[in-house]
Amino acid sequence: MTARLPSLNALRAFEAAQRHMSFQRAADELFVTPAALSYQIRQLEEQLATRLFNRLNRAVELTPDGELLAAGVEDGFAILRRTINHLHRRKQTNVLVISAGPAFTTKWLTPRIYRFLAINPDIDLRISASLNKVDLVSGDVDIALRFGTGTYPGCTSIKLMDEYMTPMCAPRLLEGDNPLKRPEDLANHTLIHDDTHIGIFELPDWQVWLEKAGVTDKVNAEGGLHFDIADNSIDAAISGAGVVFGRTILSGGDLEAGRLVAPFDLRLKADFSFYLVVARGRQNEPSISKFINWINDEVTGRCQIDTPGPAI
Repeated sequence: MTARLPSLNALRAFEAAQRHMSFQRAADELFVTPAALSYQIRQLEEQLATRLFNRLNRAVELTPDGELLAAGVEDGFAILRRTINHLHRRKQTNVLVISAGPAFTTKWLTPRIYRFLAINPDIDLRISASLNKVDLVSGDVDIALRFGTGTYPGCTSIKLMDEYMTPMCAPRLLEGDNPLKRPEDLANHTLIHDDTHIGIFELPDWQVWLEKAGVTDKVNAEGGLHFDIADNSIDAAISGAGVVFGRTILSGGDLEAGRLVAPFDLRLKADFSFYLVVARGRQNEPSISKFINWINDEVTGRCQIDTPGPAI
């Protein structure tokens, strides 16, 4: 049988008292008298049939049962605060908070986001570029753009794009003293490695690609230049520092602009894809629905807003 929960006032009194380790300071915080706070805690102890505090001369200390309850009450109040904050956030229909990985934000989202703002000037957009996991169910983030499997408990995932990986370099590396024409020519160039995913998820690497290309005996897959931030590895390749085994979605803008070229047809599909993720049931909220429609148009090439002209 499920035990009856104590009153919220009693739990608030206990939480404040265990945090301050003082009935007086807890009473001051809650704007009640020390006697009233002591009475609430005594009622709580009677209901739970256990002593929660040892009363000392000028202080109190938690009993073992008090320590157990304190951990649960702290977690419970923290969840309650987050949930209430989330309810307040949902009433701010013009505010939209998006979480995305730093490289995806820099290389894909940021160059396009002006088009979303142009057709939705009423939305106050906030973007958090981080690889940290976010709580879409009770947290402050409305939408997460994630590179993964699409399986997120309590959430709805919309697949946006598959990711492929292939060697990429500055166009000038295709010419010169050591022109990059065939896979074995990579032996004459610095290999650039994107190590962002190591320890987080699995992606094909230079070793796998060279094996598929049949040149592992001619090119050292381990040597070269390593980065732990994806867009840094792409920028290094643009500068001519070497050849990056890069992700085509992250590098798409640089390939289209001609800052990078992909000299070989061999591409390897990543096991993960890009997904838009929202808490289940929220995808039809006005601001979220507008962003979903916009990003789907971007992915399918239907967004036709002209690019801005040069700065004057």
